[in-house]
Amino acid sequence: MMKSLIPFLFVLLLWACQSNQPGSIEISIDPVLQEELSDGRLLLIFSKNMETEPRFGINDNVETNQVFGMDFENYEAGSTLVFDPSSFGYPIDSLVNLPEGTYNVQAFIQKHETFVRSDGHTVKLPMDQGEGRQWARAPKNIYSLPQKIEWKKDQGISLTIDKIIPPVEEPADTEYIKHIKIKSEKLSAFWGRDMYLGAHVLLPEGFEENPNQYYPLMIYHGHFPSDFGGFRTSPPDPNLPTDDYSARFGIYGYAKIQQQEAYDFYQKWISPDFKRFIIIEIQHANPYYDDSYAVNSANLGPYGDAITYELIPHIEKEFRGIGEGWARFLYGGSTGGWEALAVQVFYPDEYNGCFAACPDPIDFRAFTSVNIYEDKNAYFKEGEFRKTLRPGHRNYLGHIDAMVRDMNHRELAIGGDKSRSGDQFDIWQAVYSPSGEDGYPKPIWDKYSGEIDSEVAAYWKENFDLSYIMERDWETLGKKLEGKIHIYCGDMDNYYLNNAVYLTEEFLEGTGNPYYDGEVAYGDRAEHCWNGDPTQPNYISRLRYNTMYLDEIEDRFAKSAPSNFNMKNWTITK
Repeated sequence: MMKSLIPFLFVLLLWACQSNQPGSIEISIDPVLQEELSDGRLLLIFSKNMETEPRFGINDNVETNQVFGMDFENYEAGSTLVFDPSSFGYPIDSLVNLPEGTYNVQAFIQKHETFVRSDGHTVKLPMDQGEGRQWARAPKNIYSLPQKIEWKKDQGISLTIDKIIPPVEEPADTEYIKHIKIKSEKLSAFWGRDMYLGAHVLLPEGFEENPNQYYPLMIYHGHFPSDFGGFRTSPPDPNLPTDDYSARFGIYGYAKIQQQEAYDFYQKWISPDFKRFIIIEIQHANPYYDDSYAVNSANLGPYGDAITYELIPHIEKEFRGIGEGWARFLYGGSTGGWEALAVQVFYPDEYNGCFAACPDPIDFRAFTSVNIYEDKNAYFKEGEFRKTLRPGHRNYLGHIDAMVRDMNHRELAIGGDKSRSGDQFDIWQAVYSPSGEDGYPKPIWDKYSGEIDSEVAAYWKENFDLSYIMERDWETLGKKLEGKIHIYCGDMDNYYLNNAVYLTEEFLEGTGNPYYDGEVAYGDRAEHCWNGDPTQPNYISRLRYNTMYLDEIEDRFAKSAPSNFNMKNWTITK
């Protein structure tokens, strides 16, 4: 009797599983937008907010919108894209588990282009279009207008993509700020197409009136700048609203504060006793992220060499930079903090000091909250009888609002499994990893499960673990870095970046022959991105990068500049 029921029960189970599958989701594309479409990633985004576009509401916190993503290749004009119901999603991982209800729904396509690289690999990636590799704002990407939909699992939906993001408007030159873009021969050779580097250049007061004067160069590293930031030649706009609220800092009126700080900087810049130098902010967005991390990489190519040996000499020649390593300084925060230290370490003779604030992990024993060398899984800390998720983001009280798994699963849904999300963990992987057999970055860990690849970790250690590399090579590197390293971090950094700084400080303070003779400092209960000023809150000091390290740079000039360097406007008064 029981034996005869088995086939019947199997049919019932199969019917139940099939009936639980969502109805067909079809995406049609306006014929005008089909011509340049071949490969890409299709995102399906759900939101409960009916007032804003769903594409702008995907994040790590609990207010995030829901996104599902699928790759497609070789799109044929006139065809309809059918969304794969098994596609991975964030924060809910499956369409099957999406609750029925009313949603604001949007379809979005991030286009991929084909690159035939000099290393023999052919890859398909979303090229930066001048926006800083931000998929939701990237020109040429296409999308549907949000549509209010009653989502029922057994009913299909249809969306029409008929909008395209327009080109970015380039900023215009001003009296003080100039914009340049050059073709990089090194990067073009690697990527198999013309590749460019750009920069926003702030010229010193009196530049035109003093054609025989040459200037030190300050390189401000950071995320993609649309224009030179924090410099304003007029007072704050009196019509600014007073009720604007900064959720990050918990204050009202932050727009006016920013404008006032920018105007104050301008007033210092033109004052007769202010130091005279050139500041540049580099544009080096690429197919993986809004910048390259300014180093040579198996997956991104020779960005370190291109910036140091092509872009910077071009700027110095064009704008009368001194053009020697003793007259170049590096600073920045977060990504820019890592870059400042990395560039100083990898090109020690080409730069005369770095000021690295809240740097991305500089010791991979504390890769945020993961030790990639000893931990087996990036997402879980496991014991014999239980396991707990690793934290990814906290506030200054230590309250956690995102886990490492959450942050990686968001990237997995947006970009897939080939590091194409344009976000944080994917760019670390793209910069630090070797290329896999398919030409894409070899994963440091499985993006879904979190299982760490120890061979990839060993590659990261030898090539990009800055603390380890300094310790490994100190015998030859130490004399070149003496007096050049300055690191600052809040001891409650939101992303746990202070833990890597502690480990690096332990090594640096133990150095000898020579002693590193720099500085490591921490902000008490300071969040990301504390940059070394204990007298001001983060929301003020973060606006003063271009002036806050000048005393230390003066000291450095006094110790290292050649005797014929004109110290006018650089006299030490302490």
